[in-house]
Amino acid sequence: MKKIYKSNTNRIFFGLLGGLGDYFNIDPTLLRLVWILVTIFTGFVPGMLAYVIASMVVPKYRL
Repeated sequence: MKKIYKSNTNRIFFGLLGGLGDYFNIDPTLLRLVWILVTIFTGFVPGMLAYVIASMVVPKYRL
């Protein structure tokens, strides 16, 4: 069973989008670009708040 986690290796801030990229088998750079666009078009606060909350909820990757 696959689990969502924060990436230790593919990270810029918290590793959240790197882990989501691994989970969905999508390039994390593409996810980062989409996340930036969504954040800009929603007025920054909802996108940033969702990212911070998700980074607190999603566990770190453990080997």
